[in-house]
Amino acid sequence: MALHRLTSVTVGVPDVDAAAAFYRDFGLDDRGDGRFATTDGGEQLHLVAAPRRGLHELGLGADDVDDLERAERALAAVGVTASCSGDALHATEPTTGTRVRVTVAERIAPSPTPVAAVNAPGRRERTGTRADAVERDEPVRPRRLSHVVLGSTDADATHRFFTEGLGFKVSDRIPGVGAFLRCSTDHHNLLVQGAPVPFLHHTSWLVDDVDEVGRGGSKMVAADPARHVWGLGRHHIGSNFFWYLRDPAGNFAEYASDLDVIVDDELWKPADIADLRALMSWGPPVPPSFIAPDDLGSLMASGSS
Repeated sequence: MALHRLTSVTVGVPDVDAAAAFYRDFGLDDRGDGRFATTDGGEQLHLVAAPRRGLHELGLGADDVDDLERAERALAAVGVTASCSGDALHATEPTTGTRVRVTVAERIAPSPTPVAAVNAPGRRERTGTRADAVERDEPVRPRRLSHVVLGSTDADATHRFFTEGLGFKVSDRIPGVGAFLRCSTDHHNLLVQGAPVPFLHHTSWLVDDVDEVGRGGSKMVAADPARHVWGLGRHHIGSNFFWYLRDPAGNFAEYASDLDVIVDDELWKPADIADLRALMSWGPPVPPSFIAPDDLGSLMASGSS
């Protein structure tokens, strides 16, 4: 695979200071000037001032310059002009207006998460001591950017840009809604879904385990209950645990853990999933605002003005 990971996202927000406070509380490392880092991925979030919230740029990592040149040719075949110079390629997805920047980037080699001792009927791995997770008191720190969900008024065209133009692969589909796409061994790095206006639905940030999802979400909601969107739960598509929160601009941010990994494309068969599993394996009822964010009407109005 020519691409190997998401490197960064640039997100437009009306109030950078308010959004920055949210992402500091979320556990990202504030590097100043609206830039935030994860523990493994380096600087992966850039907040910029904009009249309406949205995804301005998506960064992707490739292994070498040859990968960029191949992507430039493939984008041209789907009618998109890209500029390639040095170790970076720049292109714009025509439907959503999202800039895509592909750079030659190192692969992430994270330190492994220690395996927790877990008790279960017939299996006693931990005796005489409390679970490590209940003793944790350090702040939750996302390890890296996991994925992005983007709404498009022409999901098929946006899908072709990423699959035929950039080489993303389909992991699973929700018929009539969208497709989960990957550019790494993660189950998905991008979901393109149909929408009445281009918008950023959410960014997702990988943490070590379900306890970190729960600890992070609980702390965020305790500080401001209005941040809560949906969780704690577990998705069927991708298998990951989740907790979604709302930043001050209206973008959703997800803590995620235990995402499916695909290392052999031949062994993974994409599925069409149209029942409740499209949203979750288990969890609280899905709030309507998760399906259609509360500010969708205002985004449509501002997009047509």
